[in-house]
Amino acid sequence: MKQRGRHRRRRRGRAVRGFLTGTALALTAAATMISASQATVADGPGALKPLTSAATDALRLTEEPVPAADLDRLAAGMGTPLGVDEVLRGAGRALRDTVDCTAGERAALPLTPTATRAYCWNTDDTDGWRPGAVTTSGDADEDGMWGAHRVILSGWSRAVGPADGRGLARIAFVNADNLNRPTYTWGLLAVPVDGGRDYRGLVSRVSGMVWYQDKLLVTADDDGGTALYVYDVNRVHRATVTGTAIGRVPGGWSADGAPYVLPAVAAYRLSGGPRAPHPATVSLDRSTAPDTLVAGEWTLDGGDRRARLWRYAFDAAPGRSGLLAGDPADPGGRVGATEAYTTKATGLHSVLAYRGTWYLSRTGGDGDGRGTLWRQDSEGARAARCGADDSRHCWSPGTESLSYWTATGELWAQSGRTLFALPLASVDGAARQ
Repeated sequence: MKQRGRHRRRRRGRAVRGFLTGTALALTAAATMISASQATVADGPGALKPLTSAATDALRLTEEPVPAADLDRLAAGMGTPLGVDEVLRGAGRALRDTVDCTAGERAALPLTPTATRAYCWNTDDTDGWRPGAVTTSGDADEDGMWGAHRVILSGWSRAVGPADGRGLARIAFVNADNLNRPTYTWGLLAVPVDGGRDYRGLVSRVSGMVWYQDKLLVTADDDGGTALYVYDVNRVHRATVTGTAIGRVPGGWSADGAPYVLPAVAAYRLSGGPRAPHPATVSLDRSTAPDTLVAGEWTLDGGDRRARLWRYAFDAAPGRSGLLAGDPADPGGRVGATEAYTTKATGLHSVLAYRGTWYLSRTGGDGDGRGTLWRQDSEGARAARCGADDSRHCWSPGTESLSYWTATGELWAQSGRTLFALPLASVDGAARQ
């Protein structure tokens, strides 16, 4: 059960703030030396274009709960599920502060606007893993707390084949109560099989996830029809066997070395046939009524096909915490998009919406190393700019999700081994015509 807590702000040390400022100045100076192909950009993506109601049919989802009997059988075998508070007690690894990050890791920070908090993951337990989405207790509850804690969840995936680019998925539970020394532990994302007698690892990139109330919604690409998997943060199990195996093993339960396991409690499958886009990136918008899950699809960088951006409403009905609301007009109870647009911005990696403005980060292109962060709405688009040449290539090179912590006004993102935050207001200030 979630216990509400009073939000507490914490200040970073002067040395860290000074280091971040110095790093930002050095990076900004470097921006003026970026190649001419990066210095100027063609006209922006312009205004968002609304999709017709007929076009939004491809965005419908079908909810598929995991049978309660399967989850109960798994709990009977693995033991009573844990909550986030208990998991955080096992958060024994510390993130490295900016002063301890390498120059290469700091290069993942945006040039403009500059990060006000930044940390780096340890190499010994992230080597071979690809960083992905970020969500926080600021998404989970409007007061920014989960129980008595500030929490950040960071998604990672690992390739299991030589060329398929997909892999096992896990999340780091970060105890962010002390932002001068956040600590973390790992949980494997899993899917119950054999009627709850076992589980398999989720074989997917964690390119987007949102923690809302007691549910964690994670983008999925492990098969052609699943759009999202749903996890319950009050249903975390402890792995009892250390090793690389996954699932039930002689002597207990293994999770590829992670101390905790999260079994999926539901999935959302695509209902729109071959035209249905996978939500490659998702975020939460608390400025709508009801709160909504924002989604975007990937398109090729420099391609001519518009990317779709859309949102689903969360359900406010009793017993439906953290789940999406079905469309009352749909006899099948499928989840329909409440709003949808297309954008000319290509190469999208992450999307956020707040108070009618959409924030889109895109890749930096072929080898130029810097991304672009756009503010876009139904009237036009503006980008954060940097450098003496007024370049728009100012953003971090590889963020796959954006998460807005409403209670603090901070935007959280992750690129490479670097986790960082900055005020959303600074993004608005850096974006100008």
